[in-house]
Amino acid sequence: MKSVEKVTVAYFFTIESKSIPFAFLSMALDRVRSRKFTGISFSKLLGTGSGKTFTPTDADLSRWGMIVVIERDRLEEFDCSSIVVNWRKRATSEFRVVLSPISSHGLWAKVNPFDFTKPISSPDVQVAAITRARIKWQKNFTFWGAVPPVVTDLHNSPGLIAAIGIGEAPIGLQGTFSLWASAGALRDFAYKGQAHQVAIAQTEKIGWYSEELFARFEVLDIRGEITTKASK
Repeated sequence: MKSVEKVTVAYFFTIESKSIPFAFLSMALDRVRSRKFTGISFSKLLGTGSGKTFTPTDADLSRWGMIVVIERDRLEEFDCSSIVVNWRKRATSEFRVVLSPISSHGLWAKVNPFDFTKPISSPDVQVAAITRARIKWQKNFTFWGAVPPVVTDLHNSPGLIAAIGIGEAPIGLQGTFSLWASAGALRDFAYKGQAHQVAIAQTEKIGWYSEELFARFEVLDIRGEITTKASK
């Protein structure tokens, strides 16, 4: 039996303030609707932020996101579905990136949605990273105090194209989406950045997370632009 090819797709929509009520309503409705869409095996509706402190003060109500894992031959159908089109009608800008997982470790909502990994096609292609963590409630203040040096390290990293905070809730369910010029640039940040290495050691010592995931992806296709303070 032939296996079905899957891809991961991330959308980010920028909206005007008058559309914020629509965004909050869609967060609830599209969560259910996307999971019922034929070919989707995983979906998350996301708020975004600067990712500077991973507290509610980071929130950016002008940008909202969606990450889905979908059968590749269903992608264009989903892209034209009312779920996406309703966001597109209200968006002042749209960014879509189609991704192929290179590696994925950990769990998101008790599953690893990106476990269909394959080798990167070339060391020179752009890559993306998605991190996500469920922070133990009693560890939130300790975590917030440790984040700023890592964020500074991230935004100053050579080869970073853009990075934004993502979250399923204002507190406790946090992550980042970042886009990089190459796999080598991402690897240098992850394994050579001093602040990041300190954070890894603290994670092991303090045990901030009840669940965490780190996934790397090859970029297959990009539509639109993603603008952040890191990319300006």
